[in-house]
Amino acid sequence: MGPLEDIKVLELGQLIAGPFCTRLLAEFGAQVVKVESPDGGDPLRQWRKMYESKSLWWLLQARNKQSVTVNLKTPQGQEIIRRLARDVDVVVENFRPGTMEKWGLGYEELSRENPGLVMVRLSGYGQSGPYRDKPGFGAIAEAMGGLRHVTGYPDRPPVRVGISLGDAIASLYGAIGALMALRSRDNNGGRGQVVDVALYEAVFSLMESLLPEYDVYGFVRERSGSSLPGIAPSGTYTTRDKKFVVIGANGDSIFKRMMTAIGRDDLATDPQLARNDGRARRGDELDEVIGAWCAAHDLDEVLAVLDSAEVPSGKIYDVEDIVNDLHFRARGMIEQASLSDGKPFKIPGVVPKLSDTPGGTRWLGPDLGEHTQSVLSALGYDDDQIAELRTKGVV
Repeated sequence: MGPLEDIKVLELGQLIAGPFCTRLLAEFGAQVVKVESPDGGDPLRQWRKMYESKSLWWLLQARNKQSVTVNLKTPQGQEIIRRLARDVDVVVENFRPGTMEKWGLGYEELSRENPGLVMVRLSGYGQSGPYRDKPGFGAIAEAMGGLRHVTGYPDRPPVRVGISLGDAIASLYGAIGALMALRSRDNNGGRGQVVDVALYEAVFSLMESLLPEYDVYGFVRERSGSSLPGIAPSGTYTTRDKKFVVIGANGDSIFKRMMTAIGRDDLATDPQLARNDGRARRGDELDEVIGAWCAAHDLDEVLAVLDSAEVPSGKIYDVEDIVNDLHFRARGMIEQASLSDGKPFKIPGVVPKLSDTPGGTRWLGPDLGEHTQSVLSALGYDDDQIAELRTKGVV
């Protein structure tokens, strides 16, 4: 069942940041009840490629979760949430700050009856500060956190990564924060706490030495295309057969091995290039040398030479490359599942790999409200009460 099988989680949110956080917990055995609106549920159900009215993304994002429909804007719906929250370890929500309090479902209210409750709150700008009430998506967080400014080429506008990276990073911090808060609860008298994750802060935390470089030297890092300024040589190069290879030869000994392998002993033994600071000053020169060598050879030959010299390198994979790669399969990163009509399809495996209590996929994203009856029955609602709640549109 996984290392989190005794952890109960209540998910109040939609789209990416909150649901991806709970997906991570569910993959390792946590019992996750996902609350959705009776009016269509999580919009992610309709995002991107569909198969028989179901989003393939949804089937992955909501795997291992139970779906319960509750109208959170009604007093009866809010009472259902309060009952659910009495018996869970973690509540994860990604509404705009103040929304849960407006519904009488803030941390103070819920923890009054469940002092050990941990509440993970994911929002664009956090639960405090002058921007707290602004709407925020991952894309905006990537812009504010500094990532977009350094992504792309210097002669073009900033570009985005092709996935919702800001949301995913915040989700990871949410899951880590939940586990740290549970650990603290177990060690400090059983009291829960709030985990406040701002999307822009999650992005900003990844920005390496961006801030001290500005503070000490007034240096503003800019877009640099496929190279990595200050760390050389490291970049993306085009081969003779018009394919792309990423090479990271920025370690001192690795650099020497690469230069020797491509026939540039003069650079391998140049004392000015023995350390990264010297190579960084001549980064453009080194990029030209490596680029010219790659342009004179096909990708397979480039990779063979670099592998033989133990230089970190690899082609840029598309999804077809991933599916056909032996290492992905050997590591269990391509799982096989079945759609509702029995059609087999592939889904990503679970990360990280635990040797004794690994995570996994127990079931795919459920139908809307698939578990409403069973979850409410476990809370003490009888069939007549549940039928009345359905009639009133509460569930």
